[in-house]
Amino acid sequence: MSGQLSLMGFEAPPAAPRNDRLFFALQPSVAACEQITALGKALCETHGLHSKLIAPERLHITLHHLGDHAGVPAEVVEAAGRAAARMACPPFEVVLDHAMSFRMRRDKAPFVLRSAEGQDGALMNFQRELGLAMAREGLGHLVDARFTPHVTLSYAPRELPESPVEPLRWTVREFVLIHSLLGKGEHRVLARWPLSGATHG
Repeated sequence: MSGQLSLMGFEAPPAAPRNDRLFFALQPSVAACEQITALGKALCETHGLHSKLIAPERLHITLHHLGDHAGVPAEVVEAAGRAAARMACPPFEVVLDHAMSFRMRRDKAPFVLRSAEGQDGALMNFQRELGLAMAREGLGHLVDARFTPHVTLSYAPRELPESPVEPLRWTVREFVLIHSLLGKGEHRVLARWPLSGATHG
């Protein structure tokens, strides 16, 4: 129409998909990964599940999510690195002794091994201290206040009852920052930090 500016053809481009997830995590030892995979297979057989197990190299306990992004934001990675460098903690043991399902998400329920540790356990304390370090580096809005330590075995088509399992243990000697490529089933370790009792600045 004469005298009026048409907006047709000037629509904003669609936002880039947020397929890049960042999170702090603990990875089981090689021996523990083998035990977890074997236990996962046995539990799936017991429950008549045909769900695909999480690949051994992707088994982990998430400590804190650092968001889903379109690309990997350098400022978040740098702040996460500064927070991680603040940590001073000796190695500690993780114990998994129950299998259970979380609530259904869409058409699947995460089937997990749960940590036996209580609210005062070393793992709980480590997660809290890492959250405090994140807050000091401007990442407080990303701190996971609720923490249920677990390793996901698979995603099942139904919820399964909680059941005890033979305790599975490993000693945590490091923690990592993981870049998960959503939809591709790929985890990339961006950085590792060994545990030690030394005090950092």
